[in-house]
Amino acid sequence: MKNHVFRPLWAVIGLIVLVLLIRFFYVPKDFGVHERGYMYGWYRKSNIEDWTKVTVKYQGKEYCTACHPDKIESIDRTPHAIIQCENCHGPALEHPSEPPKLAIDRSRDQCLRCHAKLAYPSSGRAQIRGIDPDKHNPDVECVMCHNPHKPSLEGMK
Repeated sequence: MKNHVFRPLWAVIGLIVLVLLIRFFYVPKDFGVHERGYMYGWYRKSNIEDWTKVTVKYQGKEYCTACHPDKIESIDRTPHAIIQCENCHGPALEHPSEPPKLAIDRSRDQCLRCHAKLAYPSSGRAQIRGIDPDKHNPDVECVMCHNPHKPSLEGMK
């Protein structure tokens, strides 16, 4: 073969060798899939101890059900049923016992995190009903007209 074929071939082979050498020295020896297969994906086995010390902040909807079954039952009949309580109310880790309520963010920005209209319909988030925040009551907080626990036309205050 001619040189114009071998030069790019050697360049590609050299690049592959360089990447493998960098990987050999840069990636920790215990990084991989390990005995549980791909259940946890790629991780560093020596890092497991560090992750056991991490405090979980979010408890999930089941945690809220014990004390707030009426709210859970109400919201489970609405489009907001797919949303975890803590997405709007914040992490339950710091849930105070006195007073027995989490601080609630009633700001317009809180609602617009999910309800601002998206320009691209291919997003899964685009299935959530969106509004144009500049045209839909721009100076009014959403909770003045909408009850987030009953987000439908029947849920209007």
